[in-house]
Amino acid sequence: MQVTQHEKEMAMAPILRQAYRPMFLLGAIFSALAILLWGLVLIGAIQLPVYGNVLFWHSHEMLYGFVVAIVLGFLLTAVQNWTGMRATHGPTLLILALLWSAGRLLMLFGQGLPWWLVAAVDVALLPVAAILFARLVLAVNQTRNLFFIPILLLLAVSSGLMHVGYAFNQYEWQTIGAYNGVFLATLLMAIIGGRVMPMFTANGTMTKKVMPIAWLEKTALGLLWVLFAVHFFNLTLYIADVWLGALFALTALAHTLRVLRWKTWITFKVPLLWSIHLAYWFIPLGLALLAAHYWGVEITRSTAMHALTAGAMGNMILAMMARVSLGHSGRPLKPKPIMSVAFALMFISALMRVVGVSLFPQWTTDWILISTLAWTFALVIFIAIYLKVFLTPRADGNPG
Repeated sequence: MQVTQHEKEMAMAPILRQAYRPMFLLGAIFSALAILLWGLVLIGAIQLPVYGNVLFWHSHEMLYGFVVAIVLGFLLTAVQNWTGMRATHGPTLLILALLWSAGRLLMLFGQGLPWWLVAAVDVALLPVAAILFARLVLAVNQTRNLFFIPILLLLAVSSGLMHVGYAFNQYEWQTIGAYNGVFLATLLMAIIGGRVMPMFTANGTMTKKVMPIAWLEKTALGLLWVLFAVHFFNLTLYIADVWLGALFALTALAHTLRVLRWKTWITFKVPLLWSIHLAYWFIPLGLALLAAHYWGVEITRSTAMHALTAGAMGNMILAMMARVSLGHSGRPLKPKPIMSVAFALMFISALMRVVGVSLFPQWTTDWILISTLAWTFALVIFIAIYLKVFLTPRADGNPG
């Protein structure tokens, strides 16, 4: 008796049917635990046997552990819709998830291990994912999405630079690698946000879709590419602070105009919309804070960068995971009411880490602790609500 492709699909464990399932779940669990551990380290309650030191571990893992997991889950799921070809699933997806997990375990418990071993396992994930993504878009000659491939490879290079910086005691290299990751992730949010937010907003509010303005889109995204290049090649050493501030300010202005056109004020009755919109607002905020930093305002570069990480990335990831997981599992785009609490907690986490620290720096440790708790509880709520979504078949009975 011949087994059909559909029967093979339905016999597969649901967690391995689409990349968003294991990668979103693992990423959310890891981030909740990692931030909680970070908070306990800050108050001196625990010590971690991490590879490197705890600051290196925190900055690397929130970018190249958590953010990368969600980016891969999104891209390796969306590429199936973009190309019409079956995306990564089954044993291949299992290997990818195990490779990601191995990197996290080595980073957490790898104290004393050869740096090149930890780096090799950790960095290998992104080139493997890039190949899995590339084989589909190249097969259908889909040039519109080819740029994701170099972004994934640049993320791998940047992660590797952090490892090399640690191995050779070059803190500047570690910083460059971390900032590269922040600007690449910000660029991804801006690109994907520009594609989906006008459509999401129009569908969710029953209003006319806002069409892009070509010059504004090219300017906003082009300036982010410039910022990445400036940091990738360490050109900040050769550009006066006043001009760096101007570059960040101009980029902030472009993204402010961009998100204003998407009419955030009409989304406040729809949690899956206002959560994404508020997340995007942290992009121009972070860029503006970086401009202020370079112009001499007493705002640390770390605080400004956290507007992009804890603010934009944290909130955007939670909002997109909540929406993508419902849509790709054949469920209505109506999250449980408690998810509004999770969105609010993630927003509070970012406000405490950025605004609280900026306005009342004497209470920095307290703000960071509140931020870590809010972040952890937000993700715990998400995991509790969406665990069934990840572990069970699609609600509409279709494959995937």
